[in-house]
Amino acid sequence: MSNRPRSLSSLGIILPPRERTISNTSFTDSDGTKRRSSSRAIKRPKFDDELVESSLGGQSSTPLSKIRTRNPSISTASDCSVSLPPTPSVTSDVRKRLSSKSSSKRTRKGRGSQTIATKDLGRWKPTDDLMLIIGVQQTCDLVTVHRGAKFSCKFTLGEIQERWYALLYDATVSRIAQQTMKNLHPDQIQAVQARALYSKAEEELLGTVKSNSNPTIQTFEMLLQEHSDVFYPARVAKSLLVHWHQMKQYHLLPDQAVQPLQRGQLKEFSEAEQQVHDSELYESSDDLLEHELGVASRGVKREMRLLEDEVLQWQVLVDTVTGISPPDFDNQTLAVLRGRLVRYLMRSREITLGRKAAGGNVDVDLSLEGPAWKISRRQGIIKLRNTGDFLIANEGKRPIYIDGKPVLTGNKAKLNNNSVVEIASLRFIFLINLDLINVIRQETAKLSGH
Repeated sequence: MSNRPRSLSSLGIILPPRERTISNTSFTDSDGTKRRSSSRAIKRPKFDDELVESSLGGQSSTPLSKIRTRNPSISTASDCSVSLPPTPSVTSDVRKRLSSKSSSKRTRKGRGSQTIATKDLGRWKPTDDLMLIIGVQQTCDLVTVHRGAKFSCKFTLGEIQERWYALLYDATVSRIAQQTMKNLHPDQIQAVQARALYSKAEEELLGTVKSNSNPTIQTFEMLLQEHSDVFYPARVAKSLLVHWHQMKQYHLLPDQAVQPLQRGQLKEFSEAEQQVHDSELYESSDDLLEHELGVASRGVKREMRLLEDEVLQWQVLVDTVTGISPPDFDNQTLAVLRGRLVRYLMRSREITLGRKAAGGNVDVDLSLEGPAWKISRRQGIIKLRNTGDFLIANEGKRPIYIDGKPVLTGNKAKLNNNSVVEIASLRFIFLINLDLINVIRQETAKLSGH
């Protein structure tokens, strides 16, 4: 046999229809033999079964001896060996795994359906189910149960209806609810039964006790013994007494109902007005009460008079300077110290200037106008003489400038109308109420002439 490579078609090998023809290149090894090599990788889509098998153990190559050829005379010992892709097949292990996955999915679906069926059972506690059953037995009305029963949480009317229908018609929910209620402690059952709603027959029996009477526990014990077939078995005399008092408080007893007026009882307004005596409308006079009211009114009037006097004696009023300039003077203002932000009204013959501090108080707090940390606590005094002249005395550490002239510590200076007062970078204009000052001068002259 020659060394020339043979093609697969000349050998009579039938390839699958999905196999693609590949261009081969030959090269020579070191031992002189020629081999064929593909110039690119074979890429073919895999079947699903092949993917499963490759994940289990990788692809298996079929030997040439197991390949059917058209020419049976060709020996398998030829130096031309071909590897074909594996045929799609499913092993027994794969089948077992697939069956186990399908069974696990079925179990999951079954569990999911079971959880959906019992999804709402956790919110309704056994005590709630017992309260619902007792309430329906007592009132035969779900709306009354929704309004009167006290559950562990707030349920809507729709939720209560759904729960009641589930207890009636759903076998799974009913069975689970019965099992959980059987497992309740006797104390829990007794507590639920003690809060059971009252039926109409029970409230009618309680209404036989009059509202104007003063019943005791013995009264309701006798009532409970006489009508034991009507009252709920868990009722006690004390609970009946408490419920009777609640009915009386909300006017639910039969004898508390308002009787409608008959036609003969209705009267016209004129007839009712004639029956009313005017003397009955006035209250009788009380001397002690009138005396107390008189004392209180006199005290109030005295306080008002004192306040008026204090207003007249205020030494300085601080007013904010706005865009609309108010009148500078009134009948009680002697002078005004006007700044850029505020103005100080001088209403007494002597005022003190300075900076307000915890240790003392001044009449004119210059810190309202601007930064006053350089000003002394008691910077100066402005005083009105009997002659109508205003003098300013400096008592601080820094000088006071009047129209540009310094007034040192311990010195005095005269203040004229429209004088500029400068204290530690704060400037003010001193305005004098000339009309009021002239009146003061005239009175002084008259006194001195006499």
